[in-house]
Amino acid sequence: MASPRAPLYVGGMELRGTKCTVRTYRPGDARSLAHHGNNRKIWLNLRDRFPQPFTEEGGASYIAHVLAAADAPSFAIDVGGDAVGGISLHRGTDIERLSAEVGYWLGEDYWGRGIMTEAIRLVTRHAFTTLDLVRVFAVPFAHNAGSCGALENAGYVREGLMRQSAVKDGRMIDQYLYAIVR
Repeated sequence: MASPRAPLYVGGMELRGTKCTVRTYRPGDARSLAHHGNNRKIWLNLRDRFPQPFTEEGGASYIAHVLAAADAPSFAIDVGGDAVGGISLHRGTDIERLSAEVGYWLGEDYWGRGIMTEAIRLVTRHAFTTLDLVRVFAVPFAHNAGSCGALENAGYVREGLMRQSAVKDGRMIDQYLYAIVR
């Protein structure tokens, strides 16, 4: 069994699917990320730490931060050689050290194509086989049908409704709890 604090990133990672590749960020990804991420519709469904506006400079700074970290948990979703979204694993600590939260976003031009479902499957398989995690979970906003559908299509099960558990854009919002176990 791997160490409970095994690094999430060592050197580089590339998980290939038929619709996308989940890979380590590259410094040159900033322009594409800004192009696809600078969208209020995306921001409205993510945590406030996701920038709005999303600039090329902000993307470059984020990529530099991720690449400098010894165990960076964040990766690009690549379609046709362009970074069109991102996906990350945030490992729990202490008694939750064998679990991780998955978070993700995808440029609007790529919605509805099964790309996010595939990216979630790829990262989940990586979490179970390489990182030796036992549980991966997500907490999408309850109104985000696309995100909920991607999780369900990737094999995640809705475990509950967390009422008024988030504040976004000045509103209290419900979140669902989805999870998959090895």
